[in-house]
Amino acid sequence: MRKIVAQLFVSVDGVMQAPEDWHFPYYDERMAEVVAEQFHQSDILLLGRTTYQVFADSWPGRGSEVPLADRINTMPKLVASTTLNTVAWQNSTLISGTVADELTKLKQQPGRNITISGSPTLVRSLLHDDVLDELQLLVHPVVLGHGRRLFEEDGLNKSLRLADSEVFKTGVVHLTYQPAVPQ
Repeated sequence: MRKIVAQLFVSVDGVMQAPEDWHFPYYDERMAEVVAEQFHQSDILLLGRTTYQVFADSWPGRGSEVPLADRINTMPKLVASTTLNTVAWQNSTLISGTVADELTKLKQQPGRNITISGSPTLVRSLLHDDVLDELQLLVHPVVLGHGRRLFEEDGLNKSLRLADSEVFKTGVVHLTYQPAVPQ
């Protein structure tokens, strides 16, 4: 069975907003391997509206010389949005119907994992609906003090278990969480 896996760049204080402003000083060979591995273990990219719009504005203009550009541009993309009517980026499709229901059905079909990049609102929603199978956080050793955070004060309360961890030479900590089994 496929898994839905979110892989997110986050600061120590939980900020995800505008990683292009703070992420790159910590990007090294090992992080590149981990990110590439996630994309190659997946055959669908799942995005929320905001992340889709950012990606659709930047990735199509990147050529084969940019790592992962060919993979990201050609792989099927599902977009969860209540405000978009169309999506134009190559191989993109809007999810019709309830996102959790559609993804639950999709997980039952043959294929590789479904990966989420960015999209904090979508990730919180999937955690809430018990659809997310794995949450990978690449915690960067920086405190930003402001910006949109992965977890807002929305009342979400979920137990997770640490499945794996790794510390990169740059000080980034790669944490892999899975839903905790109810006791």
